[in-house]
Amino acid sequence: DLQRPIDKRVYKGTQPTCHDFNQFTAGAESLPLLVGFSAGQVQYLDLAKKDSAGRLFNEERLIDKSKVTLVKWLPDTERLFLASHASGHLYLYDSSHPCVASSPQYTLLTQGEGFRVFSCKSKTPRNPVMKWAVGSGPLNEFAFSPDGRWLACVSQDGVLRVFHFSSMLLQGMMRSYFGGLLCVCWSPDGRYVVTGGEDDLVTVWSFAEGRVVARGHGHKSWVNAVAFDPFTSSPPQPPDDDNDDDDGQQSDNSTEPPASVTYRFGSAGQDTQFCLWDLTEELLEPRPALPRPHPPLPRSLSRSNSLPQPGGGPQISPRLPPPPRFSTLTLRGVSDKEHKRYHRSRGSLDMAKVLGTALCPRLHEVPLLEPLVCKKIAQERLTVLLFLEDCIVTACQEGLICTWARPG
Repeated sequence: DLQRPIDKRVYKGTQPTCHDFNQFTAGAESLPLLVGFSAGQVQYLDLAKKDSAGRLFNEERLIDKSKVTLVKWLPDTERLFLASHASGHLYLYDSSHPCVASSPQYTLLTQGEGFRVFSCKSKTPRNPVMKWAVGSGPLNEFAFSPDGRWLACVSQDGVLRVFHFSSMLLQGMMRSYFGGLLCVCWSPDGRYVVTGGEDDLVTVWSFAEGRVVARGHGHKSWVNAVAFDPFTSSPPQPPDDDNDDDDGQQSDNSTEPPASVTYRFGSAGQDTQFCLWDLTEELLEPRPALPRPHPPLPRSLSRSNSLPQPGGGPQISPRLPPPPRFSTLTLRGVSDKEHKRYHRSRGSLDMAKVLGTALCPRLHEVPLLEPLVCKKIAQERLTVLLFLEDCIVTACQEGLICTWARPG
């Protein structure tokens, strides 16, 4: 019953900015919920236990004083969660560890193009466990890949960065056409990442190939939310060995043409419009590589910083196993001169120098998608977009949560 909330809480002095349920442990006896706040705190609640007062992390704001932009439980874990902040920092928490009433001290673990990773110096377990400094400006959103191995982050500096989470190594990057990136999501099979932001565009980036495969133009203002529809997408399927008969001959079904590969995703914007997009097999076919820019990109910003091309199958992970967890391997192979050529202060990419490269192709260099559906559905800017099996859910800045039937 959407008219009767099962729980309601009112906060004074600070506003909730984000929340996340732990889907891994949710059940009749436990319903863990994280709530992030505008003043930087993170609250842990168990809604299945009415007498539970919950816990507050960063209560004294000694870890970070800026707004929490997103909180997420780590996939398939009971206690670990991430919180990103408008400071550009990302923190790993363990809900069983205390927050000590003193400012944390950090040790640098690793660093690379536009990011640094720190561990917390402490003789006893405490929060935060780790800290990432990503890009310049606010870290607006992050998303785990479906298999939980990869973490995509989008920042106000306009850069998408994809990390191998356990080794903390940067695997790929992409730059927005203009302005900051505000939202990010993965395709259901983990092959593609879609972003939206202040360039009014949605951008589709191939994780396996490390390139922009398409952009979508349909919004008239910033794109606040993007999400794939896993219930109508038909990603490529692995070969089915069951089609072979006992004598080694293929069954009659093997003569049928393969189903067309189609991904469907949606976007919601500050223009109050909701758009649906289709990615078809024709668009996703590999295209000739962009001409080599002049001067050449430094090695850390070229394809060497992305995943290798898949060979003969749907392989989308590195050919070599990643280093052990919390590796101290760094990306220091680039000279300071090369780094400064493509970067401004604090590690942000210089737009004038990456436009027209593989990091940020020009508009005419990649296909431009037209929306399948584009409709004004609210009076205030849209902020949330979810695809459920039986409906589409949106929310707007006015506080209205709406459910919609899929078109057709």
